[in-house]
Amino acid sequence: MLPALASQLFLRAEVLGMMHVGYVWIVTNSVGDVLETLDPNVVHAMEGVIGFRPYVAHSDKINNFSIRFKTRFIQDNPGMEVVNPDVCQLWAYDAVWAIATAVEMSNMTNMSFVVPQSGTADLTRIGFSQTGPKLLHAILDTKFDGLAGKFGLVDNQLQLFASEIVNVVRKSTPTIGFWTRENGIIRENNFSPGSNNINNNLKSIIWPGDSREVPKGWAVPISGKVLRILVPVKHGISVFVNISGPIKANVSTLGVTGYCIDVFNAVLSKLPYFVPYEFYPFVNSSDTYDNLIYQVDLKNYDAVVGDTTIRFDRTAYVDFTIPYTDSGVSMVAPIKPDARSSMWVFLKPLTTTLWLTSLAFLFFTGFVVWLIEHRINPDFRGTPCQQFGLIFYFAFSTLVFAHKEKLESNLSRFAVIIWVFVVLILTSSYTASLTFMLTVQQLNPTVTDLNQLIKQGDYVGYPDGSFVKGLLTNLGIDENRLKNYSTPSEYADALSKGSANGGIAAMFDEIPYLKVFLSQYCDKYTMTGPIYKTDGFGFVFPRGSPLLPDMSRAVLRVREGSEMTEIERKWFGESTNQSTNFGSSSLSFQSFAGLFIIIGSVSGLMLFSYLIMLICKEKDELISMITPDQSFLNIVKLWFGHYDGIDLNSPTLSWRGRKQEGCVREVHLTGLTSSRSPGSVSNPTSEINFPSGQEGTFAPPETESSSPSNRSPSEEKSVP
Repeated sequence: MLPALASQLFLRAEVLGMMHVGYVWIVTNSVGDVLETLDPNVVHAMEGVIGFRPYVAHSDKINNFSIRFKTRFIQDNPGMEVVNPDVCQLWAYDAVWAIATAVEMSNMTNMSFVVPQSGTADLTRIGFSQTGPKLLHAILDTKFDGLAGKFGLVDNQLQLFASEIVNVVRKSTPTIGFWTRENGIIRENNFSPGSNNINNNLKSIIWPGDSREVPKGWAVPISGKVLRILVPVKHGISVFVNISGPIKANVSTLGVTGYCIDVFNAVLSKLPYFVPYEFYPFVNSSDTYDNLIYQVDLKNYDAVVGDTTIRFDRTAYVDFTIPYTDSGVSMVAPIKPDARSSMWVFLKPLTTTLWLTSLAFLFFTGFVVWLIEHRINPDFRGTPCQQFGLIFYFAFSTLVFAHKEKLESNLSRFAVIIWVFVVLILTSSYTASLTFMLTVQQLNPTVTDLNQLIKQGDYVGYPDGSFVKGLLTNLGIDENRLKNYSTPSEYADALSKGSANGGIAAMFDEIPYLKVFLSQYCDKYTMTGPIYKTDGFGFVFPRGSPLLPDMSRAVLRVREGSEMTEIERKWFGESTNQSTNFGSSSLSFQSFAGLFIIIGSVSGLMLFSYLIMLICKEKDELISMITPDQSFLNIVKLWFGHYDGIDLNSPTLSWRGRKQEGCVREVHLTGLTSSRSPGSVSNPTSEINFPSGQEGTFAPPETESSSPSNRSPSEEKSVP
């Protein structure tokens, strides 16, 4: 294209708005060679144009030629503006120099022309040089370093060694890169064959519209106008959309920032084309976003960008992109005070149920062991108070494995073995839980689920103009127990007061808003309870918009990359405590139910086995106590009295009696009937006297009648 025609083209393009952001213009050497000589108005209209032109390295020869050229130009054209010679003029000078060199080297002496004899036309009478072919051959063989670089003809064409890439910026044309046949586009003028720059990108480019952002190269036509995008004006939380410029209805505004805006810009950057747009504030969006979104259906605006939640009822008149945020509604509640400061913290590792169950099985195991050992083990005998205390002492001593009483029955031994195993697990778990409580800060919320709020009748908070209110009423919360708030500071103030003092027990909101709240108050409050699913935030477009499919795909690309993480970190800070599942830190009965079933079954089985064995062994004595003249209560008393006696036939008692010096010679029993077995003591009032300091050896005191010296041999033999 000729420079004159190019000048008219760019002036017209500027009038049509085709020299703004999003457009790309590239000119070749026919226009790039003369950029400095064009009219200033044309150069101004070409702001941001990329041009290619042959590269000519600066040298002393060019400087000397330029001085002579300007001097001669002023002499021949006085009053005209002087410019440096362009590359075409340098090529022309080199061409003349090549012809002169070829003539000189070909030694041509005859420069005559041969004129044809026939023909009357003017063209046919033009002669031709006899030395022309020789001169042409000499010109083709001429090679030298000219003003424009190395001169040489290949296939009768001047070879272009390198192209310079320039950018029209105001009235100058700075170089932004180079192109060679061997290296392609390079940043610096390093033209060594096979060399590559470390950074082969071009230098910084100013594009049309004074933009540094690389244009897409083409734009999707949207009703022949710039996209009119509506943004909400919401007082309180400004992280998602914040307008720093003037807010006027139906007037575009600048200075719109926020999380949603950054996500929108990131999504647009992933589109394969450029989308021009302008932001317009919607001043009446504090109460509800339904009116805001309805403006798109009315065709007053082309889209809505902001913290607009995807709802089923809204899809009846607009379309949404896929969500670009985490979806769901959750609850924020205050954190319980640190349990480490409580004087009763040692009780918290176990729940109340587990404490009571452990104590119950503790006493039950001690009672079973006492019941089995009472008749055969002197360590488990004594006064009623002593025996009652022994049951508790023995049971508690097993907790620290300090019991010293020797067990005589295998049944009681087996029961104690299982109980010690249970105690080992309980004490280990208790120690671990208490250690955790005393060393790790607990972040347990005061409320864990919605049912707890409903049961206690607490007040619950929700954000102004949000669908969360309807969600809470559908979940069963009385509308009279709901309170609305606008800003994070109001949330915190209401939560700190509590439901009983005019505040609230918990705050429900969408997860993105709760992230903002927790980024400021994560040391006092935490997210808890289940997440009630919603579809998250999405961009709003008219139904059937051609942009919607591409925008949704671009949202996916942004969410799958690291760009979304960087945007969230920018606006929400580092990740905060957002755990939603809080269980009690105390160990519950459910965790040890299996152990208690085992110890209960084993102890019960041992007790049942002992009773069966006792009944089988003492059935004659027990039956003999049943007489017609005695009541059932008296019979039971006799049976208990018989059980409380000593089983003198027990191998353990016999072994201990023989081991003790002064072994048993005679046993005086009082209150026994003649029909009872001489091998047992069944009178609950019977007494057995032990020698001095030897309680539990069952050796009677030595009297005159019972000393060995005063007994007959027949008496000694009758003693068992």
